[in-house]
Amino acid sequence: MTESLSSAVYLLCFLTSGMCSVLLARSYARTGVRLLLWSAICFALLAANNLVVIFDMLVFPGTDLRLVRHALALSGILVLLFGFIWERED
Repeated sequence: MTESLSSAVYLLCFLTSGMCSVLLARSYARTGVRLLLWSAICFALLAANNLVVIFDMLVFPGTDLRLVRHALALSGILVLLFGFIWERED
């Protein structure tokens, strides 16, 4: 991939996951369904992960932010898994 194409893909991934988080949070505020809240938090963490990817690959290419990226992605998935388990118990 060329530099500009990879930059566009990273940016679009960030914008998509961020917009999903916003839409899920708005839907939670309107309906009060808690699973929407857990999903919104998960997508917010995935958006933060995508933002760190942009910083890691494009802004600071000499630094290795892989641990931060993996921690954010794992946190997002764990929040969603916790939400699924929490909602199952209720």
